[in-house]
Amino acid sequence: MKSLAELAALREKMKTEFNLRDAMDGNTRVLVGMATCGVVAGARPVLHEFMEEVKKRELKNVAVVQAGCVGICKLEPLVEVLAPGCEKVTYVKMTAEKVARIVKEHLIGGKPVAEYTIGYSQSGDIARNLGQTDFYLKQNRVALRNSGIINPELIGEYIAVDGYEALGRVLLTMRPEQVIDIIRDSGLRGRGGAGFPTGLKWQFAASPAPVKYVCCNADEGDPGAFMDRSILEGDPHVLLEAMTIAGYAIGASRGFIYVRAEYPLAIKRLRTAITQSREMNFLGTGIFGSDFNFDIELRLGSGAFVCGEETALMTSIEGNRGEPRPRPPFPAVKGLFGKPTILNNVETWANVPRIILNGPEWFKSIGTEGSKGTKVFCLVGNINNTGLVEVPMGTTLREIVDEIGGGIPNGRKFKAAQTGGPSGSCIPAEYIDIPIDYESLKVIGAMMGSGGLIIIDDSACMVDIAKFFLDFTVDESCGMCSACRIGTKRLLEMLELITEGNGTVETLEEMEELCHHIRSASLCALGQTAPNPVLSTLQHFHEEYIAHVVEKRCPSGVCKNLLTYEIDPSKCIGCGVCKRVCPVDSAISGVLKQPYVIDKEKCIKCGTCFEKCKFGAISKK
Repeated sequence: MKSLAELAALREKMKTEFNLRDAMDGNTRVLVGMATCGVVAGARPVLHEFMEEVKKRELKNVAVVQAGCVGICKLEPLVEVLAPGCEKVTYVKMTAEKVARIVKEHLIGGKPVAEYTIGYSQSGDIARNLGQTDFYLKQNRVALRNSGIINPELIGEYIAVDGYEALGRVLLTMRPEQVIDIIRDSGLRGRGGAGFPTGLKWQFAASPAPVKYVCCNADEGDPGAFMDRSILEGDPHVLLEAMTIAGYAIGASRGFIYVRAEYPLAIKRLRTAITQSREMNFLGTGIFGSDFNFDIELRLGSGAFVCGEETALMTSIEGNRGEPRPRPPFPAVKGLFGKPTILNNVETWANVPRIILNGPEWFKSIGTEGSKGTKVFCLVGNINNTGLVEVPMGTTLREIVDEIGGGIPNGRKFKAAQTGGPSGSCIPAEYIDIPIDYESLKVIGAMMGSGGLIIIDDSACMVDIAKFFLDFTVDESCGMCSACRIGTKRLLEMLELITEGNGTVETLEEMEELCHHIRSASLCALGQTAPNPVLSTLQHFHEEYIAHVVEKRCPSGVCKNLLTYEIDPSKCIGCGVCKRVCPVDSAISGVLKQPYVIDKEKCIKCGTCFEKCKFGAISKK
């Protein structure tokens, strides 16, 4: 590949070969979601059955394609059919048994099988494809633009959708400083959590040093987060292209992708993409016939959460135990192997080629004044439409929860949203109309984080939520500094005292004071942000803490040691089920057809009686 004209000719050839033209030349594409979410839900036999049926019926004009995740994970396995001159059709919760009918009635007969389609909309309209649903209407896919659209294991499909065009333009028509200016002027900020301006980081690294590195942080460790994994599985070449562009911009010839070993499918597709890219000279020596050389290697992480911190990640790549280093010097000055290094996360990199192709003004037109572009969120927890969403910065929390997410299931009410994983904060219901952007969240003491968005309903105990995240942080602390190693452990012990009914008002005061000490004395971001779940719940749900330590009760009925089970004699019919399932022989007494009684002293608060009573006669307080 030596010119943009040569790439353009290849792109046209690939569009024809993979049926990716707008008119599709009379061909049909059947896209089967084969990301981890789809595979786990049973997509593999669906893909196999489509291939077998198409082959058996000799449908030469039908291409069956494995694709990445389209976002609405709760409806996997998911299949989309794009036929010429017809609206796209999305089939959900697919099974191999449904395939033959779809092939016969839709692919051959031209009539979609209505009852298998997505078929829902909050507005009451019948939707035949994902793009018509409330889940999708407010999304704007930039980082996820190719996921679910192309086969991630075929470089030709990436080329057919303008892949490597940005790299060609950069190497053949731009100087390195021009590339940095474009990224800086776009307003792109790091999507890994800190939100540092990406172009400024690149500018710092563009020094005369002879050896520099480009790194990707794909060590996605937040509970409930799978944004980066979905991009790696659905569009791996966008990462390679973006990192190569950055290598040219700062004068680096080598890049590293640090990816979790727990992501086997992402690793497989990255390895395939790197091999294909080298074969076509998009990686290696003399890229696009220029004198620029750049190559990328994978490094697998072993699951240490602290290696998501940039200096710990680089220490791990160097072959040492993943522990953070003091800053300054910052990685752009002294990073990997002591050389200037830029490191961004997967989502940040995924924006770069589009910014080069469309220009900084296009990117700046999306989002808010201080937060440009879009943000990918993993919408999980107590929400109807779980999955992956990408929305413009500034979209309100209410829009995400009520419109895209479809609201809270089982008639419960929205209580809080937890953003930023173990390092993040809880946003209470009173702020549901807050715009989700860096500045707005900072005002209320919250943070964007990498994109985990856990929705919490009114059945949750916020003290227990804080304890859950502290328990995770304690396990993941590298132990290098005492503020984090010892401080988070003491915090967790205080939370345990509170949820067991042994906390006091003084415990709350001591806990808050300790939070500030941990924040100020910890070496890296893991320790500095570890107190956030505690501080945010103390601030916004203080009355729940008071109920735990003063009234010795858990208002949500979650903390086991603070529960009391009682039988309402007016509702108890004397069936005796509660006594039969109770693991403590004498904790429940009574005779058949008469109300039973729970001995609160002997009750171990396991909740089995509460769960098994069919008449609502047992309450927990």
